[in-house]
Amino acid sequence: MSMIELLNISKSYGQSTVLKDMSMVINDGDIIAVIGPSGCGKSTLMRCIIGRDPPTSGKVLYNGTELIKTGRDLPKSCEKMGMVFQNFNLFPHMTVLENVMVPQIRVLGKSRQEAYDKAISLLRKVGLASRRFEYPEVLSGGQKQRAAIARTLAMDPEVVFFDEPTSLLDPLMTEEVEHVIAEIAGEGITMMIVTHNMEFARNISNRVLYLDDGCVYEDGSPEQIFDNPKKPKTKAFIRKLRVYSFEIFGKDYDFPEFVAGFKQFCAKQGFERKEINAALATCDEIINGIIAPTLNEASHILMQAEHSESTGETIYSISYSGDRLDPHDTDDFLRLKLIEHYTGGFLYEFLEDEEMHNRVTVVKRSIKQA
Repeated sequence: MSMIELLNISKSYGQSTVLKDMSMVINDGDIIAVIGPSGCGKSTLMRCIIGRDPPTSGKVLYNGTELIKTGRDLPKSCEKMGMVFQNFNLFPHMTVLENVMVPQIRVLGKSRQEAYDKAISLLRKVGLASRRFEYPEVLSGGQKQRAAIARTLAMDPEVVFFDEPTSLLDPLMTEEVEHVIAEIAGEGITMMIVTHNMEFARNISNRVLYLDDGCVYEDGSPEQIFDNPKKPKTKAFIRKLRVYSFEIFGKDYDFPEFVAGFKQFCAKQGFERKEINAALATCDEIINGIIAPTLNEASHILMQAEHSESTGETIYSISYSGDRLDPHDTDDFLRLKLIEHYTGGFLYEFLEDEEMHNRVTVVKRSIKQA
């Protein structure tokens, strides 16, 4: 059964059009992950639906009733939609408990006892009952977001929108919040989640929307969108997520830049710390320990990593110019043993017809799928 229906909505800011004649349906019980390049309108779409930033044209229907005609005097049905923001939006002058209680009293008209009972129940659910008398300023980012989720759920929404709820959090805090969201999803509440974490999007959703060109460019199951996208821009976006490339010219290059970019790539794939450290150590030993000492100003190295979600395999390749240089032939036996320990074995090829004749390839299977 359709719960929310968008009919030809558009949203413009001056001469800039963010959403273009978009139509879609959110069904009861859907858990929709919204992905796409930065600036494609993901957050704008959510704000249009809940009425915080009404569309320039078109209609938003909730169970067949039009929700938004102006930015003021929203119908009561809008109260059935909750939103969790990336910057938490907690009231700094209220304790965690008050943040969850007060909206229930003021908006829903609940008694203090009813609001207290509901708040305590939800704070237990998100693991914050012991912090209920503390103020937001002393909480970690993950704790603030969990408190914000409890406050949203306290309003008894029928559908909850999450606008990049972990974008300001470190990996540990991200895991805390995503765990809570996954538990809520298991209770059957309808959700729409804007996220840059593709593993999370894949695991939690039953539908994935890829936004581009101001519209829903492709709509499908997680398996379709991530493993077999149909449209060119979706294919390019997913491939870009799965591939990391770094070029080195000459002896002097920015290794910390390489490390930062590689860690970001690994985080998107949901790699465990052990996998990331092993891959970085492999690159360090091969590039800095064996190849770099032979480099001159005209030397060229290309490091690439490509991850396959379907097989769980990541292929690492290091291509480099110059004469034949097989890491297996190094006199540094300790270094070679370290490389073989990290990789479990690697392939070397000398490719005469290629611009970069030397190539080292490592195939690793994800710990989670091994």
